[in-house]
Amino acid sequence: MTANTVLFIAEPQAVTGIFPALKEQGLQAGLADTLSGALGFIKKSKPAAVFCRPKLQGFDAEELLAQARDNNCFPPVVVFSPSGSAEEARRYLELGAQDYWLEPLLWEKIKLLLPAPGATIEPEPQPEPEPAPSPAPAGQTHSTFSIIGQHPAVLRVLALAKRVARSKATVLISGESGTGKEMFARYLHHNSDRVDKPFIAINCAALPEHLLESELFGHEKGAFTGAIARKLGKFELADTGTILLDEITEMDLGLQAKLLRVLQESEFDRVGGMESVKVDVRVLATTNRSIDETVKEGKFREDLFYRLNVIPLKLPALRERGEDVIRLAEFFTAKYCAAYGLGRLPFAEEAKNWLMEYDWPGNVRELQNLMERAVLLAGDGPIRKDHFLMGDAEWVPDDLDEIEQAGNEAAPPPPETAEEALSVMPLHEMEKKLILKSLDETSGNRTRAAELLGISVRTLRNKINEYKKHGIEV
Repeated sequence: MTANTVLFIAEPQAVTGIFPALKEQGLQAGLADTLSGALGFIKKSKPAAVFCRPKLQGFDAEELLAQARDNNCFPPVVVFSPSGSAEEARRYLELGAQDYWLEPLLWEKIKLLLPAPGATIEPEPQPEPEPAPSPAPAGQTHSTFSIIGQHPAVLRVLALAKRVARSKATVLISGESGTGKEMFARYLHHNSDRVDKPFIAINCAALPEHLLESELFGHEKGAFTGAIARKLGKFELADTGTILLDEITEMDLGLQAKLLRVLQESEFDRVGGMESVKVDVRVLATTNRSIDETVKEGKFREDLFYRLNVIPLKLPALRERGEDVIRLAEFFTAKYCAAYGLGRLPFAEEAKNWLMEYDWPGNVRELQNLMERAVLLAGDGPIRKDHFLMGDAEWVPDDLDEIEQAGNEAAPPPPETAEEALSVMPLHEMEKKLILKSLDETSGNRTRAAELLGISVRTLRNKINEYKKHGIEV
């Protein structure tokens, strides 16, 4: 799967509001409005996630989810709607959807579905790990989940994780950002007796307190302004399965007390609810901070810490893992060579030496991004130190012909079919096309065009002025 690509199956005006946030994060997006167009895009571009309406003219989410059930490598599918019901949400989740959201689409929620580094899913017959972005949704065939690494510190954590995986004990996974904490959480789930049940992750740092409470515990219709229907929370959706509370130390103290009740009593109240909801959920949590210090500072409840810390897993930083750096580099290189249709790329000795000497402040996540960059720049290989483009280093093509060819390339022809037009393009290009199309369809009426796009007239005016500065007639 391509970690920086997502697909939307919706009307253009329903999703353009999220484009600026995606663009800032370096993500590319595809847009489709039919089942055939969506399947063609998924086959060609292998997006990390798909976000779709329940129904459009020429599209039905149930048909897409049927395709997902027959394909173990299908990306996660999220159904989203401007309005909905608990019954509809439960139906799509039972059909295999990763989640069911009410609008608006938020980057903070989208990023939780994108692949994290440090692990992979492999088909059962294969002796070596093969890359894949995430576990299959509930109802699909599951594969063996593997962690890459042979360093003793990693093997000790793996041995402990495997020993406790089949229990219901809470596990607190700590370690620096990018060390693969979520991947170890998924490893626990995949080695538990809940593997065929839901695995749901939520980032506690991504949402403010009132939104996080609703995401965790759900809410009743009318509980607050905008609560137009009952919403099931993540705990309810994870019933009989596993929930991961990522960055647990960022949770507000008031919400920590409500979480403690869930851990002790296995029940909670929806926001605005009158009756308690009973659940059977295995709770995993992660933190990249010193939780002992957070407790001493009074920012984290001591009783909650003891309740979460039944099984502590401390992940080593990548710089402490010795030869695992090379193992992971080779794994990610093979992954991206396969994704981009390239042959095997070896490492020059200077590149290996640099990989072993570098401090890796971003850990496995940084290594993964670096290997994708190196694969794209190396061409036919081998991968050299300058392909990493670290610090002030500059990439130099292997010969001058490549520079001349780049300067002489003609602009690509315009797309001839709707399917071609839906191919992946930079978000700013898609944004420009949608803005120009909306202005054309409204005969230049900026107020109406802004309504169609779901943006303010001021934002539209700024975009038009920006295009005019670059010589584009609007």
